Amino acid sequence: MWPVLLAQIGTGAEAVKGSRVVVHYVAKWRGITFMTIRQGIGVGGGTPYGFDVGQSEQGVVLKGLDLDVQGMRVGGQRLLIVPPELAYGNKGVQEIPPNATIELDVELLLIKRNPFG
Repeated sequence: MWPVLLAQIGTGAEAVKGSRVVVHYVAKWRGITFMTIRQGIGVGGGTPYGFDVGQSEQGVVLKGLDLDVQGMRVGGQRLLIVPPELAYGNKGVQEIPPNATIELDVELLLIKRNPFG
């Protein structure tokens, strides 16, 4: 695992592989926010992001975000440093260069029941 700088333990249900989760997050590189969906911040601020935990291998979600959410409880928040191999790897993306370490601030808002099992 990578360094967790801050953790607030939630009191709700625990996210496990296969859970359909809804999160707010802020992603930073060198202290500059490059992606956010946290309420009240940025262009897309306030629109939560949902995904099925364990889907990072399909490229649906950033691997560091996927792994970070596993084990969190609803209402919890984590601030962590994500190494390149769990972020954008040796390719980078847009303004994020190859082999960049990023910071993720993630809040687990809710776990939805997956209608497919």
